[in-house]
Amino acid sequence: MAKTNPGRFFEDYSVGDVIKHAVPRTVSGGERALYHALYPARHALYSSDEFARAVGLPKAPLDDLAAFHIVFGKTVPDVSLNAVANLGYAEGRWHLPVYEGDTLRSESEVIGVKQNSNGKSGVVYVRTRGLNQNDDVVMDYVRWVMVRKGNLDAPAPETVIPELSKVIDPADLVIPAGLDFSKYDFDLAGETHRWGDYEIGETIDHVDGVTVEEAEHMLATRLWQNTAKVHFDSTARPDGTRLIYGGHVISMARALSFNGLANAQMIVGLNGGAHANPCLSGTTIRAWSEVLDKAETSAPGVGAIRLRLVATSGGDAFALKGEDGKYKPEVLLDLDYWALMPV
Repeated sequence: MAKTNPGRFFEDYSVGDVIKHAVPRTVSGGERALYHALYPARHALYSSDEFARAVGLPKAPLDDLAAFHIVFGKTVPDVSLNAVANLGYAEGRWHLPVYEGDTLRSESEVIGVKQNSNGKSGVVYVRTRGLNQNDDVVMDYVRWVMVRKGNLDAPAPETVIPELSKVIDPADLVIPAGLDFSKYDFDLAGETHRWGDYEIGETIDHVDGVTVEEAEHMLATRLWQNTAKVHFDSTARPDGTRLIYGGHVISMARALSFNGLANAQMIVGLNGGAHANPCLSGTTIRAWSEVLDKAETSAPGVGAIRLRLVATSGGDAFALKGEDGKYKPEVLLDLDYWALMPV
């Protein structure tokens, strides 16, 4: 009998299936150092234990997106090893900060399936939870993936498309216990702009750009233990290129957003997201943000800000979609998230 795992195909998923993913991972300071080496990440709360303690946390946690990548990476062998594309995200919430010494594992429930009209692939919807060593949920999110069929003659399943919230209600955002921005040090954080300085509808050009290199994105994807073939195997795509993991683009854009949003410290909600166009080695990633909404929170000195983060490979600044309603070819990422910021 074959002992290797070819990955699941579309016909292998059924609504209600719960998949427990291998392999648990204990987080060390190495993940934080490597994350900051791979991306120009400089948000103070994740860079300094002393800064984190001054705002009510026990020490600097692992960057929220690094925790997301670890949880996400564990799902790949079971969810997206044979994926054509990762299509979108919804209802993502960070429930607990992740600290050095925490052990993370992931599990996913299949909540929807829909075969494509070509009969060669279908869309699978999963809700994934990341849990720590105490079985506490540190984050959860929904994503949907287009997956190839292994047996083209397999019958199409009954279509189930889950109803998903377009926006997380600010009242449902989880504020880390003890977080207090009332004595926030703007000098150490790097910018003076606070929650009240941002207007809904405002756009911010983050100015800087980073050219993605082949070895760098493969190192990052290995760090998250993401095994998707398209990221490593040049024979997995017809054009012979290795597709850059979409999470790499997310983290790069988030790091670039420091210039203009240095005080958008913690990501606590993921309303939605789309990898609009593929990113390949040699692409220079730039980013801009739009302020979509603002909300007060019960934590002292803490406000929530809803941001649209767009990563591009150039082209017309702030242009998102063409007249046909489709993303422009230079748009790589369109991400909608909630962050916490001092008021």
